[in-house]
Amino acid sequence: MKLVIENLSKSFENKEVLRDINFIFEDGRIYGLLGRNGSGKTTLFNCLNRDIKVNSGSFYLDVNGQRREVTPLDIGYVLSTPTVPEFLTGREFLKFFLDINEDSINEIKPIDKYFDLMSIEPDDRDKLLKDYSDGMKNKMQMLINIIAQPNILLLDEPLTSLDVVVAEEMKQLLRTLKDDRITIFSTHIMDLALDLCDVIVLLSHGDLEIVAKENMDSQEFKKRILAALREDGHE
Repeated sequence: MKLVIENLSKSFENKEVLRDINFIFEDGRIYGLLGRNGSGKTTLFNCLNRDIKVNSGSFYLDVNGQRREVTPLDIGYVLSTPTVPEFLTGREFLKFFLDINEDSINEIKPIDKYFDLMSIEPDDRDKLLKDYSDGMKNKMQMLINIIAQPNILLLDEPLTSLDVVVAEEMKQLLRTLKDDRITIFSTHIMDLALDLCDVIVLLSHGDLEIVAKENMDSQEFKKRILAALREDGHE
């Protein structure tokens, strides 16, 4: 499976954020979408999620050589700032999600099995989500995307605000989930991208470019990326 982007452009008033992007993402890999703050990473995600309209270009899924439209069910989107219904408990939220998506979820498990998967303690499962830490809210946001099993998982800097232990748990989980799906992980932190991702994609000057990782531990490699980020005028 491939996500094919063709000639995609997006501008806001006189500011061109994405410039005639042509790129192919393939399943089974975690792509590190690396760019400075303001470079257009979230804009690209919002275009793919159809939260905003592109000015020109298109994108589609190539499944075994057959082209088809990307549908809402294909996309899972984890935001940098967790967004959950804070008036519900963790258990109520998860039950609600399972109930409204029961026709599209294969082999629904007991709710506590899902909590176990995310290492959410029994004492926390019946707390209101407003009392969850950002790390726990992020786990819940990630959990519903795991359950939905989207073909494309968009991760918009989801680890930036997490403590070291939770961030490491999330990284390990993402590595186990990458098979049979396209995972795009946006970040402005180079070392995080190098640690987690199979492919580094640089978003600079509104375009996407793969940066080879064969010398990923060398200072020269890091200098090349940093130089490109500094040159990007989309701050």
